[in-house]
Amino acid sequence: MTTESAAPSPTDAPPADPFPGEPGEPPFSSPPADPSTAAPPRKPRRPRPVLLLVCGLVVGTAAGGGVGYAVQAHRPPTPLPRIQAVVPTYPAEVLDPAAAADAAPAPLAIDGDLRKLLLTAPTASTVWDDYPTTPSWITVGERAERTAGVAHNFISLNEHGFRRAAEVNWKQNGLKVRISLLQYSSDFAAGSDPRGTDLRPFTADANGGYRIAAAPLYWNETTEKYFLGIALAQRGTVQMQVEVFGTQPVDAEVVKGLAKQQWERLV
Repeated sequence: MTTESAAPSPTDAPPADPFPGEPGEPPFSSPPADPSTAAPPRKPRRPRPVLLLVCGLVVGTAAGGGVGYAVQAHRPPTPLPRIQAVVPTYPAEVLDPAAAADAAPAPLAIDGDLRKLLLTAPTASTVWDDYPTTPSWITVGERAERTAGVAHNFISLNEHGFRRAAEVNWKQNGLKVRISLLQYSSDFAAGSDPRGTDLRPFTADANGGYRIAAAPLYWNETTEKYFLGIALAQRGTVQMQVEVFGTQPVDAEVVKGLAKQQWERLV
């Protein structure tokens, strides 16, 4: 006895494949769009005024440049004038050496080593603190420290054309002596001329004089008193200063004697 399998029923068989060459329908399909809800059509874009203006400027500039170049290229070249140089002329007469020397600027009256022009300390003198006892160069800062108001002195010396200075100091017979030679630039030398101040002449040919202080003064930033005698004179751009300090009023003859000796070394 043979058994045969039962043929599947039409309800159990799988669905038939689509026709060859034809795609099957998707399992889910979106519903058709509603014509009433479709997007409105876009309006055509209009060119912006700024863009039109820029385009007009570019085109106008290019066109104008081209027209100008074409006009200039067709013009005949303009000849330039000849270069004319003035020929220098010289006087025929012979130059007088004496007249030329008189017209030239005068040389500086003193332009050498100022230390060689200073007086030297007497043999019997002693050292005055740490000040130079032999003729020595000093800086503008050292000069500013000699009197009260260091900052003001420093500024004033530089503003008034300070160039260089030499100095010598010593002590003798209870007196302290300082002799200085200060040189200024030629533009400011006239401003340092001591003439016109309250000075008495120590010699006839000097353009300065001396003065003796009757009232005592004070050393810088101390309460120690001193009396001062000073002599000033100037030759050219160099100013001479002789200062004598004492615990009692200074003898005028001492100041006059030192000033006269120093002045004779400058003339």
